[in-house]
Amino acid sequence: MRNRFSAVLIVMVVLIVGAAALYAGGQKEGTTPAAQPAKQYTMESVPKLVATWFDRFYVGVKKAGSDYEVKVSQQAPAAADPAQQVRLIEDAINAGNNAILVVPNDAQSIEPVLARAKAQGIATITHESPDQKNADFDIEMIDNKAFGRKAMELMVKGMGATSGEYVVFVGSLTVPAHNIWADAAVALAGEKYPGLKQVADRYPVSEDQNAARQAALAIITAHPNIKAFLTFGSQGGPGAAQALRQKGLIGKITVIATTAPSQASEYLKDGSMYSSVLWDPGEAGYAMVYLSKLILDGKRDTIGSNLDIPTLGKPYTVSGNTLVYDRPLVVTKDNVDQFSGF
Repeated sequence: MRNRFSAVLIVMVVLIVGAAALYAGGQKEGTTPAAQPAKQYTMESVPKLVATWFDRFYVGVKKAGSDYEVKVSQQAPAAADPAQQVRLIEDAINAGNNAILVVPNDAQSIEPVLARAKAQGIATITHESPDQKNADFDIEMIDNKAFGRKAMELMVKGMGATSGEYVVFVGSLTVPAHNIWADAAVALAGEKYPGLKQVADRYPVSEDQNAARQAALAIITAHPNIKAFLTFGSQGGPGAAQALRQKGLIGKITVIATTAPSQASEYLKDGSMYSSVLWDPGEAGYAMVYLSKLILDGKRDTIGSNLDIPTLGKPYTVSGNTLVYDRPLVVTKDNVDQFSGF
């Protein structure tokens, strides 16, 4: 029995020594085991709706994801539906994302769900929603008031006159940026061009091209002296331009849009749209990923007036949680072909 016990003990000692030798052989002298790779962040963008504009937005999101080794995805409502957007944000939270990037349909409706995200340590970044409550930061590619005034000046230029009837389209009455632009445009008209007359309150149709077309047709019938459509929202300009085509009024009514070049091109070229004033949404998507990663890396305190974002530089202004850049882009029939793929 003693001999059998001794044999078992010898075998155990050999196994222990062998395992130690194998472990030591797998390491260089004086080193420690290799560190585990850092966790890859996951981020989901939730724009207002499925549209060409937000396809371009996602190009920027993906570029930043590639540059900074972040896993990104995008889900958007089929239409500009605030309730559906809230559900998609909830899905993004439940999926365990580290950051959520939102272009809101309704600033107020997303406040509770953004609060829930923040409570779980999720970075929340918005765009086109200055001073968004419960967002870590909001980023704007243009100064909103200056942008609205620029659109009004383009409308007057397109009309070739400083008097006449016009109407304003927005995505909805709760889209913050659209209504800030509209407010600034109408205020400038009142101050500088007293001969201009807004024939009705703004129409919330610019996120649905068919709705914008139908509204424009009704307005043309009700106001036969209408001279211009000032449209804020990607689908408003194309809808109004279609109405001009349908009524044979190209060249007689001016349409100013905020529409992606690829979608605006045919209308700019046939004259049913005078110009589109916008910015590159891809730059916004890129910046939102960049800001999110800074927050997740514990570098929130670097976000401010001295922050230099690649491709953008430093902010034009910083107010509260909102970083504002000044990058307006005016697209016309003469330069639209320069923006292929956008």
